[in-house]
Amino acid sequence: MWMTPKRVRMEVDEALVFRPEWTQRYLVVEPPEGDGALCLVCHRLVASTRERDVRRHYEAEHEFYERFVGEEERAALVERLRQGDLSVAAAFTAEERAIRAGLGLCRLLALRGRGWTEGDFVYQCMEVLLREVLPDHIGVLEGIDLSPEITRQRILSIDSNLRSQLYSRARNFKAYSLALDDQAFVAYENYLLVFIRGVDNDLEVQEDLLTMINLTHHFSVGALMAAILEALQTAGLSLQRMVGLTTTHTLRMIGENSGLVSYMREKAVSPNCWNVIHYSGFLHLELLSSYDVDVNQIINTISEWIVMIKTRGVRRPEFQPLLTESESEHGERVNGRCLNNWLRRGKTLKLVFALRREIEAFLVSVGATTVHFSDKQWLCDFGFLVDIMDYLRELSEELQLTKVFAAAAFDRICAFEGKLNLLHRHMEEDNLTDFPAFSKVVDELRHQFKEDHRIFDPDRYQMVICRLQKDFERHFKDLRFIKKDLELFSNPFNFKPEYAPISVRVELTKLQANTDLWNEYRVKDLGQFYAGLSAESYPIIKGVAYKVASLFDSSQICEKAFSYLTRNQHTLSQPLTDEHLQALFRVATTEMDPGWDDLVRERSEASP
Repeated sequence: MWMTPKRVRMEVDEALVFRPEWTQRYLVVEPPEGDGALCLVCHRLVASTRERDVRRHYEAEHEFYERFVGEEERAALVERLRQGDLSVAAAFTAEERAIRAGLGLCRLLALRGRGWTEGDFVYQCMEVLLREVLPDHIGVLEGIDLSPEITRQRILSIDSNLRSQLYSRARNFKAYSLALDDQAFVAYENYLLVFIRGVDNDLEVQEDLLTMINLTHHFSVGALMAAILEALQTAGLSLQRMVGLTTTHTLRMIGENSGLVSYMREKAVSPNCWNVIHYSGFLHLELLSSYDVDVNQIINTISEWIVMIKTRGVRRPEFQPLLTESESEHGERVNGRCLNNWLRRGKTLKLVFALRREIEAFLVSVGATTVHFSDKQWLCDFGFLVDIMDYLRELSEELQLTKVFAAAAFDRICAFEGKLNLLHRHMEEDNLTDFPAFSKVVDELRHQFKEDHRIFDPDRYQMVICRLQKDFERHFKDLRFIKKDLELFSNPFNFKPEYAPISVRVELTKLQANTDLWNEYRVKDLGQFYAGLSAESYPIIKGVAYKVASLFDSSQICEKAFSYLTRNQHTLSQPLTDEHLQALFRVATTEMDPGWDDLVRERSEASP
């Protein structure tokens, strides 16, 4: 058995600071508050102080200024920009500025999930505003066209630009992983969202939507596989560089003999690569785990209550927090599946549990059944479900933290498994200390049924906890197989060489003896440290770094897509082509900025 050394917590200063040389290189200065980088051209604040984020803003927004090459030219340019002299930007014509404004407005409409026809409404609002406030400037609207057809075309243009940027970066990936999400779509048709996470030679991580596949047109696993391979080929990627697969745990994904994962693993076999690492518990953790925990169909019953409250109790003040939470998640219009998914969250269930007395009184007032509130078994199941789902919520939120790498995410999963062991032991001992909602229900029932000495059956809930434990063990089995690589990546100076694989021991011993590298490790984050590590001196360790860094460490991008869809389900359920739907999801989930100068140039050349 592999023996893993204990990790020693080291005080590492991971603070990212503004660098003075960025002022001339990227035309940014350190803001008065000291956080981020302030652009001298557009006066926008780049929240991150990672150089790649500052560079991406500059390349996407201000490529025009690359024509100032010499050091003296750049210094003079910075000085003029500091004094507010933006006359150099006059190279853009009024027509080009109007095109850029129109593109920006279309992107904003897409980000907010608004329909194509709402562009005309935005135009009318701006027209009224300028006519009343700045009548002399109303002419600037003449070149801005926000008609539905133009809006559709511009969204597709932005999608094409973002896709080109992704493909350009993907060709430099040293390793990559895919996340296959077939549970995010809650409208009338099902889609498979395919996300990619790759790392380049500088350990810069890129996460983005690779493609979206209509499952009604690609029903078989073979058709899905062909669509994914086509998307990878278009991006210039081979399966031999694929390191990991993150999926939901549906049969379509993880079926033993006919699941998509087994097909892709067979295709990705290479003598010089890892076996593809698969884990299926990251995506929609709360949603999918709730089906195993909800032993008494509690959520279906609560869903009926919420529908009744939305139709007959909307004006009651006690339900306003619940209704507000519901509308913030998916708007006023909601279909049954969206409502059910919203209720399968620990935060929502906790709020419903706190209002159970008010809900019971409401049901009595409208003549609905309240039989569940006198059912001891149902009430105990409800309290237990609230507590377990709250623990799953905490883990799900931790797994949405980005830029922590898979090693840290796996540590959180292991910690949760330890918590499940503790909960199981406490339930076996009838100790409800870690079950606050369940304990409250049991205390109320004991007060109500004083002669009944057995309010609940601990074995019933131990079985549920055991089921969760087995699920986690199965979903993250592959991560345990590479535990030594995860440990080596996260703590290279604390990893005992005798516990490392034979092939890496020499490099690891040399690394740990290098004082300069130790000092760099202490003051840099892991990505920066491995980016600066020599591939010639430490090829095996560097290879491990590429592979571990390319594994999905967060479910954030999938949750972002899921949240975008649930908030805008009414708009997205309207007749849209697959091409337009993919464009909307790419714009909503990407962290890249469109190349505005390229888009403006394309529109200008296309205009007669």
